[in-house]
Amino acid sequence: MAATTTDGPGSLPQARRTSVLGVPVHACSDAFAAALALRRLGGGQIVTLNAEMTMAARALPELGRAIAAAQLVIPDGAGVVWALGRQGLRVRRSPGIELARRLLEHGAAQGWRVALLGAAPPVMERLRQRLAAEIPGLQPVFCAHGYQPPEAWPDLERQLLAAEPDLVLVALGVPRQETWIADLPGRQSGLWMGVGGSFDVWAGVKKRAPAWMGTLQIEWLYRLIQEPSRWRRMLALPAFAWAVLRGG
Repeated sequence: MAATTTDGPGSLPQARRTSVLGVPVHACSDAFAAALALRRLGGGQIVTLNAEMTMAARALPELGRAIAAAQLVIPDGAGVVWALGRQGLRVRRSPGIELARRLLEHGAAQGWRVALLGAAPPVMERLRQRLAAEIPGLQPVFCAHGYQPPEAWPDLERQLLAAEPDLVLVALGVPRQETWIADLPGRQSGLWMGVGGSFDVWAGVKKRAPAWMGTLQIEWLYRLIQEPSRWRRMLALPAFAWAVLRGG
């Protein structure tokens, strides 16, 4: 069983820091409350951990370091929740897409400065239009798609930091979004969160799995049907389960 502590990076009163297969995660009953507490403490990076990312973090040192340095790591996937249950920690799954949406809505009501970065150019354009219609009061101070040439990133990063955002959602895919946030020089405040394919869903380009699939914890199957090319990545799921059962 992994040791649980409230000390060290990511210490929050609403969350207990532990680990799954050596990868840090917070056992928190309310990810939204924990995120707001993090903002009150000055902000930081939020990571949404699932089984696939856990195995990737064990294989990629740069991703492992980014997760270890994050201030809040929420149990996004059913596999992580299951692994925590085996430690005697009963938590609910906290889908990152739901937390990010709730933070957007809360931020709009509170007048937060919001930044959106990532996805393809047409997705970002549709995303801006749909969010403006669906979340009254939301006024992003920075928006940029993720398909930028290498030489454009330094200036883009300067513009983003100059906007002094309260909430930054980054859709660059795992592990790039996590490592980019962790390594961004000059990042001082606000909530910074990698959101994977959330922009595609919110823009209407892709659909999220039906609620009943989430209840049965088989959203991975829906993603595989939508994107058959993911099958190699899905091999991480049985590998994760076997490692947890072995006590790895």
